Amino acid sequence: MGRYAYDLHMHSCLSPCGDGDMTPHNIAAMAMLNGLEIIALSDHNTAKNVPAIVEAAKEWGLTVVPGIEAESAEEVHLLCLFPTVEAALDMGDILEEHLPPIKNKPEIFGEQLIMDHEDKVVGSIDKLLINATDLPIEKIKALAEERGGVCIAAHIDRSSNSILSNLGFIPEELNFTTLEVSKRAPAEMSADPKYRYLHDSDAHYLTDISDAVWKITLEEKSAEAVVKALKEVKTREESHERT
Repeated sequence: MGRYAYDLHMHSCLSPCGDGDMTPHNIAAMAMLNGLEIIALSDHNTAKNVPAIVEAAKEWGLTVVPGIEAESAEEVHLLCLFPTVEAALDMGDILEEHLPPIKNKPEIFGEQLIMDHEDKVVGSIDKLLINATDLPIEKIKALAEERGGVCIAAHIDRSSNSILSNLGFIPEELNFTTLEVSKRAPAEMSADPKYRYLHDSDAHYLTDISDAVWKITLEEKSAEAVVKALKEVKTREESHERT
């Protein structure tokens, strides 16, 4: 067992709202400088920059958890984390298919750039990624779990696009094991003993990426171990502690 500094929610330049400096190589380098050991890239409704950051992170010994920030039909953001790149890419393809047929306007929303691990542009996505899919929360959760992943209600302390702001409560039948709060959320937002909590940056700029403040206890330092830990029903004292 070990405890590892993490930030499991950040956006690359593939998310139109992500800064142009949020390239795979830059993200990995900043995470290393900040003392992080495990990170996840979770762009809006796609995982197409995940392969690049997995490769870029090898230079600094960082573990990358493949991720996506999915948006449900209820306009709720859901952090989906996967044990493999292939599972995340498959989930991303499904989410893109369920987005409305609205093209991105880079001059308004920002570019949606696919990069390699050396930050070279290798493509782009035409469909606007920051829209809601037509998939309800329970369907997105089921699709993530079918691919071996875990689905987490994202930034529940936020006043928009969170399950609490949009629904007003967390439905018991969804069986969430883990919830996410912003890294500076009030303590009461992570006090329900039924859940594990992640404290993430939701970084859109390099300066937003977390320092090594929050740690997660794992059997080993791997994406598979992160997903396994976050899927487990909480039966003991919270394992994500502030250092």
